[in-house]
Amino acid sequence: MMDSKSPVLVSGGSGYLASHIIKQLLDNGYTVHTTVRDKRKTDKYDHLLRLAEKSSGERKVFEADLLKRESFGEAMKTCSHVFHTASPFIIEKIRNPKEVLVEPALEGTRNILETVNKTKTVERVVLTSSIAAIMGDAIDAKNIPGGIFTEEVWNTTSNLDHQPYPYSKTLAEKEAWQIVSEQSRWTLVVMNPGFILGPSLTKRADSASINFMISMGNGTYKTGLPEGYLAIVDVRDVARAHILGAFNEKSSGRHILTNECLTFGDAAGILKKEFPVYPLPVRKVPKWFFIIMGPMFGLTRQYIRKNIGYPLNFDNTYSIRDLGIDYRPVEQTLTDHFQQLLDDGLLAAK
Repeated sequence: MMDSKSPVLVSGGSGYLASHIIKQLLDNGYTVHTTVRDKRKTDKYDHLLRLAEKSSGERKVFEADLLKRESFGEAMKTCSHVFHTASPFIIEKIRNPKEVLVEPALEGTRNILETVNKTKTVERVVLTSSIAAIMGDAIDAKNIPGGIFTEEVWNTTSNLDHQPYPYSKTLAEKEAWQIVSEQSRWTLVVMNPGFILGPSLTKRADSASINFMISMGNGTYKTGLPEGYLAIVDVRDVARAHILGAFNEKSSGRHILTNECLTFGDAAGILKKEFPVYPLPVRKVPKWFFIIMGPMFGLTRQYIRKNIGYPLNFDNTYSIRDLGIDYRPVEQTLTDHFQQLLDDGLLAAK
């Protein structure tokens, strides 16, 4: 770890992942600057105050907007490291993907990094990208050697009309690599996590990951799920990887952050063992049936055809070697997350 006296910036601090990054930084004694869109909405970030009170670090909140140029200047002053996590994560029922996904991801990255270029104290940026910048659909594995995704692979199949979220992440990450290549003062490290699960630090449910777990437990999918695959990684491990990537000067490049790739049924089966009274999906729905019914859940038929029934495999060895990350068992990730939803009243107790 480097000198914890220098402040660090975490964008989008009220988010699911960002909150865990902030907690770990505070626990290590850092002064953390974080940004929110509206400081008046204290309910969105009051958990950060509680985290700071229980730690040896200090938390400061600033107002900033991804689409407003130079709005991150005040928050970034004197910071040595920047963690850029803020980006919309929406995969269902997107009416205007350019406005909702692409512009915040791409322009937000540009605005953050333009401010980094002007802030002479910044030494390193850690960007939260995604495996979505590596692959768009599971069927893409057919076109890569051995069917295993590595950091060398880029998503070339997504666009505004199909898979706009992966498209937004791909554009944003490519833009970040372009901007860093045009200067030599600061360095860039990128994290490409899979589907992030694990206990949340708030009771908010406006996260795709949290909504997925709630839907698994509240009976939404009790009739069954198709054979889709999840590249699962624990939110606490992803936060730890960001911090290791920030403060290990030798770390570089992209990092696939995944633990295990499980089917929906495998994940539900793990939860069913620990929480048998909940209506977790235990049956596999045929692909043809889900093609018909999928749009009711906000999924296009094209998405279903290109993702259901195709296994996912990712090589995470570089993250282990470069960062020294030790992934939690996926069983712990799932059960800890489900228990947090029960404890916080987001799932009704049985």
